[in-house]
Amino acid sequence: MGRKARLKTKSIFGKILCSIVYLVLFMPIAVVVVNSFNATTSKPYLTWKGFTIDWYFKLFENESLLASFGNTMIIALITTLLATAIGTLGAIGMYKYKFKGKSVIDGLLYIPVVIPEIVMGISLLTVFAKVSVPRGMLTLIIAHVTFCVPYVIFNVRARLSGYDISIEEASMDLGADRIRTFFAVTLPVLKPGITAGALLAFTLSIDDVIISYFVNGNTMTYPLQVMASIKSGVAPDVNALSTLILVGTILFVVLTQGNLFKKKMQ
Repeated sequence: MGRKARLKTKSIFGKILCSIVYLVLFMPIAVVVVNSFNATTSKPYLTWKGFTIDWYFKLFENESLLASFGNTMIIALITTLLATAIGTLGAIGMYKYKFKGKSVIDGLLYIPVVIPEIVMGISLLTVFAKVSVPRGMLTLIIAHVTFCVPYVIFNVRARLSGYDISIEEASMDLGADRIRTFFAVTLPVLKPGITAGALLAFTLSIDDVIISYFVNGNTMTYPLQVMASIKSGVAPDVNALSTLILVGTILFVVLTQGNLFKKKMQ
């Protein structure tokens, strides 16, 4: 077999492999989108009965589903703000300062990341029960911040690995105090890492099921609502809301990437 034939074979094989990978990744998403237009009204809502957009209108009549989605967004936004602030300050502090136990704290940061979620959920439930904190929105936010902070720290610390602290010294030599230097010099440099950490925290908070199950009390989140509906079959209005979330995510990514492309072209 000649060199050109081998290269052509490798190219074909690579395309087939990539196609299989993308098929496995995106087929479940495609099923959700398609089923949101399913005209079926009988459980478990899996048999195709025709095309309809009625579920997108009925979605706004499902108060429990909309309420759970609202709870999820509130928790995710508050969690993102708190986790980003705590994680950014923590990463900067651990990068700049040396203190006893720093290596221990650095190692402990990996525990919320590698520990099984069910173990973390049980441990948080035990803590809340011991200190008599009623389960609900507050415990959900605390739990989500707990497992999101390490991810923010890792992203910001990755950005700090190439950070030149001398630019802060130059800023202060030119008359800026520490606070102004932090907002005018440090934050702009760390912005990509902070943004990545915040987006990751937001995604993890929206997506969480297991930990939320243990600490939610009577506060229902969207993932928990979907999990509860699995017993009787996921209704097409749930698929409709999931499709809207998917469309919103795609638009956000497209707009973000478009702005980055424009900045590079400038």
